[in-house]
Parts: sequence; structure tokens; C-alpha cells
Amino acid sequence: MRLDQTDPRPSLREEFLIPPAPGGAYPEAAYLAGNSLGLQPKSVAERLREELDDWARLAVEGHTQARRPWVDYHELLREPAARLVGALPHEVVAMNSLTVNLHLMMASFYRPSGDRTRIVIEDSAFPSDSYAVASQAVHHGLDPAAAVVRLRPRDGEDTLRTEDVLAFLEREGGTVALLMLGGVNYLTGQLMDMPAITKAGRAAGAVVGWDLAHAAGNVPLRLHDWDVDFAAWCTYKYLNSGPGAVAGCFVHERHVADPSVPKLSGWWGTEPSVRFRMDPDIAPPASADAWQLSNPPILALAPVLASLEIFDRVGMDALRARSERLTGYLAARLAPLRGVQVITPDDPAARGSQLSLRVADAGGLVRRLARTHGVVADAREPDVVRLAPVPLYCTFHDCHRAAAALDDLT
Repeated sequence: MRLDQTDPRPSLREEFLIPPAPGGAYPEAAYLAGNSLGLQPKSVAERLREELDDWARLAVEGHTQARRPWVDYHELLREPAARLVGALPHEVVAMNSLTVNLHLMMASFYRPSGDRTRIVIEDSAFPSDSYAVASQAVHHGLDPAAAVVRLRPRDGEDTLRTEDVLAFLEREGGTVALLMLGGVNYLTGQLMDMPAITKAGRAAGAVVGWDLAHAAGNVPLRLHDWDVDFAAWCTYKYLNSGPGAVAGCFVHERHVADPSVPKLSGWWGTEPSVRFRMDPDIAPPASADAWQLSNPPILALAPVLASLEIFDRVGMDALRARSERLTGYLAARLAPLRGVQVITPDDPAARGSQLSLRVADAGGLVRRLARTHGVVADAREPDVVRLAPVPLYCTFHDCHRAAAALDDLT
């Protein structure tokens, strides 16, 4: 359509593998589920073949002689990951999965004592975060029902107001040990005011961490400048690194330079220069690498590196601008539809590449969208359908197809 031809930052759709659409009306799906699992970059297959070839040719010598030596492979991801989240290179590391990294961070930074024992999350936090913080409370001998605070929107509203979060911290911040919200809420698509909330949380004396599962690769981030204590993110959603891909982690430099910060340790958390002396005592580096446990999983990191190279080439500011155009167009097309209530904020500055719709029979509607129109979305039961016009590979025509399909089915 004309908007795709004239957009100042066209999509990179040709660099991704687009699923086919059933029914024959269109050859490819309108894929609007990248906030659940991003599409595969075409460059990934060759990158994996190279690693498999090095393994076949070199075996153990690949640790030092592969075209990208395995022993320090994670170093290749450090600078592009830092640019992605607005960090200094030594503040980030690619490792583990998201919830594992959140647990490692909480092992270091959730230190309840005296009256300051509470962990604050949003009421609509992703279940894994709810499970993780409750288990951390139990680990410290606390009752999760008392230790975990779930911030709720006002009656009749779907999203948190920043002023309400700030007011809570002003009123009860002295009891908060850890504030850990989602940067972009997985259910509503709301983009939180991370700078303002971080500032208020730290002023209240709390540690401030962010779950960036739906923010990394979706919206520009400035973690170092915002003075965030820690953050963690997955890479299989907007970062298109494959199902269960290796996650990322940020620790502010004031903590990585502080040897008194407690942490759970493993072999790869010691200085590389002494790692192979096999000393019994750890010598952690002054970087986020000190939180690593095990050697990097090369076959799992290769797709992450391939994806980060795309983001480095395009840049988050350009992607954000295109995201706002796509999401704004989709919102305008959805506005007149009956039976569809958009619960994502209207303000483009308060949302990422996602619109969440309250509908009847969300699961059934998603199945009909795919089966009869080749539109791929996802459902969060009982009544939310999420559409993600990801700027790297989605088009205005994809948004047009989604809106037309919803008009036909609701």
C-alpha cells in the first residue's frame, strides 16, 4: 500500500522468514505476534552453520581457534547489547534466561532488613515475575502475602498512573526494599515512565530493577543515565533470537565496582586472566561478568549476535519512530470497530509496539484470525488479544489486514 512505499524507514521484511498464510488470499502471514516470539532473521542459519562447522573441524580447539573463539564469545555481544539498552559495555552481559537472571539479581540486591522488607511489582506482572518475587520472600523467611506489594490501577482503569506509583513511593517507600516493575507491561502494552519511577524509587531508599522483556528492542532505553540498579530482559521477543534464547542483564557500574555486593558465583564469574589456573577462590571482575555462572552456550548465543547486528545497523531511534507510525495507524484503524476496546494507552509516548484489545472469546478470535485471514496475533485469556506491529518486519499493509480481519470477525 502507499504508506509502505512512502515510509521514511521501510521495514527490513526481506531479511526475515515470514510464515505462510493459510487460505491463499495472501502468500505471507500478517505477523503481529513478535511481542511473543520474533521472526527468524535469514542470517541466523548461516551463522549457526559456521559454528557447527567450526565444531566439526576444530573440536575442543574451537575454544581458541574458531572464527569467533568460543572462550570469550559473549564479549562479541557486549557492545551491541550496551548500545541497545543505553549502558556502558562493562554493565551488560548475555547469559541464562530472564527469570534466572532476575533471581541472580535479587540474590544480590533484595536484602530485606528491619522495616524495609517489601518487594513492589505491578498487579498485572507476568506470572513468572510473580512467582520469582514470592519465592525470594520465602527464601528470606517472609510471608509473600505481606512482603509482595502489587500496585493496581485505579478502579475502572486498565493501566497504572505514574503519579500513583510516585505517590505510593512517597508514602510507603521506607518499607520498600526492591521495586521491580515491567518496563513495558506484557498484558496492556503500557510503557512505564522508567526515568521518573527509578528516580523516585531510589530517592525512597529502595533498589530499583526492571524487567525489560517487552521493552528491550521495542523502545529506546537509557539504563545507565536513568541510574537503574539492575535490569534483565529476554531476547526472543522483539530481539528475534529464537525460542528460549539467551537473555541479557544489566548491573549499574556503581555495583559492579563494589566488591562488597553479595552474589551467587560460578566459573565464568572470575577474571578471565586467572580462570584456567583453577584456583578455589574467585577473583570477580569489575563488570557484569561477575554474575556469570557458566561458559557461554555458543549455539544459543549465535542467533542473539546475528539479531543484535541488525539492531546496531538500524538503530533504536529509527525503529522507535517507525513503531510509532505503525502503531498509530493501527490504532486509528481499530478505533471505529465495535466489540473491540483498546486498553493500551492512547499516548504514543506511553506505549511500545503493541496494542492490547479487550474482546469476547480472545482465544477463539485469535484462532479465527489466523485460520481465515492469515493474521497472527496472540491471546491472553480470558479477554485480551495482543497485536504487535514490530517495525523491523511488519508493514502498514499488515496493520490494514489485521484491522479488516477484526472488522469482519467482531
